[in-house]
Amino acid sequence: MLKKIVISLCVFVWLGACATSDKTISEDTPENLYTQAKKLFDEKEYEKSAKMFDEVERQHPYSVWASRAQIMMAYAYYEANMYDEAILALDRFIQLHPGNKNTPYAYYLKGLCYFEQISDVGREQKMSTDALETFQRLIAFFPKSVYVPDAKAKIIVIYDQLAGKEMAVGRYYLMQQEFIPAVNRFQTVLKEYPQTNQVPEALYRLSVAYISLGMKEPAVKMSDRLNEQFPDNLWTKKVNSLMKKVK
Repeated sequence: MLKKIVISLCVFVWLGACATSDKTISEDTPENLYTQAKKLFDEKEYEKSAKMFDEVERQHPYSVWASRAQIMMAYAYYEANMYDEAILALDRFIQLHPGNKNTPYAYYLKGLCYFEQISDVGREQKMSTDALETFQRLIAFFPKSVYVPDAKAKIIVIYDQLAGKEMAVGRYYLMQQEFIPAVNRFQTVLKEYPQTNQVPEALYRLSVAYISLGMKEPAVKMSDRLNEQFPDNLWTKKVNSLMKKVK
């Protein structure tokens, strides 16, 4: 009975695989399929190229061409701006080939897929956090990879983006005179994104919020910190003007 169930499942999986394959592509050698796919890629027919690369693996899953085709399929989807498809392909490649020489690139390309979908700070920032997590994994798993320097540079941009989101929400709370939530957002910028260019404004906004709460001492501390760390900044001039009115 168990043997029959296993056989039935195998047939079901095989039929599912056949259903998802492109029946217009004839059986061929892995080299020929790969060459055709690469030609389509070079011609910027990215979606068609991705499907052809997929056929390499489908028809010849154990050939040396299969893993190459997988990463190229993901790259083709990326070039076609089909980010969801690219991410699925990259996740599968990483799972199947954790030690492959192209795995660092797979992490990097996956990070780019998220990075290029980052929206402005007024919107939800899931793509930012997903990109950050992916680039951090690349750095942790493959610290000597040639892709690490660019990943680190993009992480700086992502941090500034996430800090910008916190600032946008903090400003909203400040405008609504909800000072405690505003303080929490601005403090998050100082604690989690201390190297970003959002810090000077965060210090100024904290001074404003603390003064509004009647908390002069922490307001002075924020002002002093702003003057010490950013003496020539626009926000320093604004906080000095503010503190003169308070004193």
